[in-house]
Amino acid sequence: MPELNRMKIAFVYDVIYPYVKGGVEKRVWELSQRLVVRGHEIHIFGMKYWDGEDILVKDNVTLHGVCQAYPLYARGKRTIGEALYFSLYLFRPLSHTQVDIIDCQQFPFFPCIPVRIVSAIRKIPSVITWHEVWGDYWKEYLGSKGIVGKAIERYIASFKSPIISVSSTTSSRFRKEFSRQPDIILPNGIDFHHLNSVPPSAEPSDLIFIGRLIKEKNTGLLIQTIHHLVSEFPAIRLAIIGDGPEWDSIDKLVKELSLEKNVSMYGFTPDPDEVLARLKSSKVFVLPSSREGFGIAALEALACGLPVVTIRHPANAVCDLITEENGFICSPTPEDLAAGIRNALNNHADMRAACRASAEPYDWGRIVDGAEQYYRSLVDRKIG
Repeated sequence: MPELNRMKIAFVYDVIYPYVKGGVEKRVWELSQRLVVRGHEIHIFGMKYWDGEDILVKDNVTLHGVCQAYPLYARGKRTIGEALYFSLYLFRPLSHTQVDIIDCQQFPFFPCIPVRIVSAIRKIPSVITWHEVWGDYWKEYLGSKGIVGKAIERYIASFKSPIISVSSTTSSRFRKEFSRQPDIILPNGIDFHHLNSVPPSAEPSDLIFIGRLIKEKNTGLLIQTIHHLVSEFPAIRLAIIGDGPEWDSIDKLVKELSLEKNVSMYGFTPDPDEVLARLKSSKVFVLPSSREGFGIAALEALACGLPVVTIRHPANAVCDLITEENGFICSPTPEDLAAGIRNALNNHADMRAACRASAEPYDWGRIVDGAEQYYRSLVDRKIG
């Protein structure tokens, strides 16, 4: 790539893939890997999860450990202390690195402030990628303290930085909450070439759930639903892939309902190929989550040919992916969720082709095309 077209791009997010594995960090890493292949110089600023020097080059991507890793959660919730800690240490290394554009992930909000300051001082274009809009959910999440979280969210949304949204749901909620339209939707994606190369697991399951075990994922609802289904499907098998603060309560519920033979909890699976393999050896993907900014696990399930069963909720962007041909959207009750799962189990083979076809527009190649063009337009606007 000619030097004139080569961009130096910085991504800012407190946690870095593969040291921590979640949807946002996976998105940043996937974009970084593909932009490097196209000749761009990529920097990721996050907390330091490795030994040795603060700056590490991994797969041609430069990782900046701006501070030592700090616990993300306390009592099942993201901590304000971690966000402030990371933000305080971010300013200096970010301001001393020569880049052409900065893409800051909106959550956990506070890092957007030093990014804005660096952007203004250094005259560097910056964008904020919004993965979710919480709005009134802050009250449910933090109780009376939620008013502070909501105010901080609104303050960050008031920044004049261009806005990237990862889904139609997030874009719609952003417009409704802040009376402003995001500049572009750049969704998460999947690597079809790699996905097709992964063989199925030797351990099959009927249903599979993948996600962090937190309250919003409603895994308890899923267990109650399995209890409804065992009379009809006595040998039904659910695989739960993930870990989190709800682990003990879910494990307890499984035992209370005598579902040990039907539900297998595998915990956190560090190898992403093993997750894909388990998807391929399953029939139906179930994610009864009430809060998803995008739902990349659901997208991967569709790409593997699995119909997706989810619940109807205004903050659940998985619904953006679902049509009558590739899944079922249910009410958040065991009875309705059971009906959706029943339909999916009875029709999963016939739905396989439609599921795959619905995932094809989300190939990472197409998404990186859009990201590269958008970043270039902002850099050129600054130069001009």
